[in-house]
Amino acid sequence: MIRKLTFSLPVIAAASIAGAVDAPPAMKAFVESDVMSWAQSARVISAINVQNSQTAGASIDQIQEWDSQWRAEVGQATQPLIGEVMGRPLSVFLGEQVAASGGRITEIFVMDALGLNVAASDVTSDYWQGDEDKFSRSFGAGADAVFVDEVEFDESSQTYQGQVSISLTDPETGQVIGAMTIGLNAEAFF
Repeated sequence: MIRKLTFSLPVIAAASIAGAVDAPPAMKAFVESDVMSWAQSARVISAINVQNSQTAGASIDQIQEWDSQWRAEVGQATQPLIGEVMGRPLSVFLGEQVAASGGRITEIFVMDALGLNVAASDVTSDYWQGDEDKFSRSFGAGADAVFVDEVEFDESSQTYQGQVSISLTDPETGQVIGAMTIGLNAEAFF
């Protein structure tokens, strides 16, 4: 006999206290059916290529300096680096995608070849994602990579979410140029 398991927020919360919960396959399916149609669009690829040309060759010290600056700006009145990223047309577009998702998407951010934020629907807790699985297991895995992380409580979005990260490829060169992480509201998929 096959039994269907259903989860509620208390089950997710209890499991999260003990450890993360595996994300349901529906999260990956949603990204493949609803997000991929615009994830590789010219606006996304162009924004990544522009930033890659600006950050190419940055040292680890420079990357850490930018990341420290971002972290220090979170929650402050003056936010030059955060303001630059959040003011980009691609950030506005990502915010529109979150709004249009009917509560299924909690956040979206796009990263360059170093794992630095190119654009985001909402302010992330840090600027450099390059030292995290969401980047290394998508961008680092090559073309067409999809990494589905476990469901956890996300401080930035204040929700239980699963993250699906995908590598992004420039169609003209065939090279992986960046990655995108899509935070999904876990309750919408259990």
